[in-house]
Amino acid sequence: MDELVKKLAGLGLPGIILVVLTASSGGSSAAVAAALTAVGGPFGIVGGIALLGLITIVGDAIAGFGIEAILKAVYAERSKTETVTFLLKEINDLPITEELKLKLKDQISPSGSTYTVPTQEPGQTY
Repeated sequence: MDELVKKLAGLGLPGIILVVLTASSGGSSAAVAAALTAVGGPFGIVGGIALLGLITIVGDAIAGFGIEAILKAVYAERSKTETVTFLLKEINDLPITEELKLKLKDQISPSGSTYTVPTQEPGQTY
């Protein structure tokens, strides 16, 4: 078992994901291939293996820069092509801390422009 653990540790996060896929698929090689094919989506088993490689790259980036910096950069880039309203809703649905959600919202919202609900005083018409 020590040898297996060393090899999986060498793979890093993709190794852990492979263990989870193996455990959830019953452990047979055909089931693992089917799980990788399912994870790979339209690209099949090659996509599943590529996804494991992509997880390595993303994991290294998060380890080097931190999740906050990565998420801020991604949302700043996406705000160039997507509506702020859509991105704010997406951020609200993320499974992250409220503090990080606020930082991301500040990143994509135009500075100084906070939306407040207009109130109507009695006797005033719009």
